[in-house]
Amino acid sequence: MALTHAWHDLVHDMRDEFHDLATIKQIDAARQAYLALWATFVALPLLFGIDKFVGVITGSWEVYLPAWANDLIPGSAATGMMWIGALEIVLALLVLAVPRVGGDVLAAWLALVAIALFSLGDMHELGLAALAMGVCALAMAHLSRTWHHKEG
Repeated sequence: MALTHAWHDLVHDMRDEFHDLATIKQIDAARQAYLALWATFVALPLLFGIDKFVGVITGSWEVYLPAWANDLIPGSAATGMMWIGALEIVLALLVLAVPRVGGDVLAAWLALVAIALFSLGDMHELGLAALAMGVCALAMAHLSRTWHHKEG
């Protein structure tokens, strides 16, 4: 019974979010900012996660994996990037369903991504971009306390 109510609340909350996205010009500016961040942090991890499997955005994600991180992941770099892609898809779903928690977890993940990019040496600007996205994910998580209806 509790699971049924939780599922109903989740579906109802997402229906409200998507309705407000469709009519974004008619809602409060702060809610617009929250929805823009929420939609971005659902779409980007999902897109990047799926691309780890299909390779449309970049032909080789392995170049973004430093040797020390590759040593921590079992298997080859290509297999490791597929595991990372699966994790990013899960993060996108977490942000979709529970933005307050998902935003915090995504921010921690983006900090790890930034550390990995900084350690590669020639990708400092991508590391800074990952850090900036992490700060925005924290902002989205904070805004969700006001603008996302219910969470457990």
